[in-house]
Amino acid sequence: MMLWTTVKLGLLVVVAIAAASFLTSKTFRAEIVVPAAPEDVWAVLMDTGSYPEWNPVFVVVDGQYAEGAKLVNKVRDPAGKILEMTAKVRTLTPNRELRQAGGVPGVITFDHRWLLEPVEGGTRVTQHEVDRGAFLWFWNADWIEPAYGKVNEALRDRVLQRKRDD
Repeated sequence: MMLWTTVKLGLLVVVAIAAASFLTSKTFRAEIVVPAAPEDVWAVLMDTGSYPEWNPVFVVVDGQYAEGAKLVNKVRDPAGKILEMTAKVRTLTPNRELRQAGGVPGVITFDHRWLLEPVEGGTRVTQHEVDRGAFLWFWNADWIEPAYGKVNEALRDRVLQRKRDD
């Protein structure tokens, strides 16, 4: 009887940890207003081949954005290490939203969105990401939001450069 109670208690602990890993999440958000039309911002976001020229974090996006497409993203962390992640494009609404997600459920997943909104003076660009999983208990993700802020600034600069070059 004691063994059965121990087994049940062990299973309960395992189930609780598994459930907690699926419920654990961190949200990241970075916004900027780019003084350009959403179409101009979108054109830069969709040009994955030029990412190495301007993007300090998403240094390579292998593939083209299309709904349902799988891409490999190479991300540079603050130490300069390149992390490789496979993502699937979940939503692609031209000039409005690019959403991609990936990862291993329960371990770590990401749901990253680029949101474009026309506002007075240009386009509000928002990067919004929700990461989930047990890995978040051990991973220091403090660098993500500031890094996304730098990406937004680099995006703004790239859009403005393209407008000057036209």
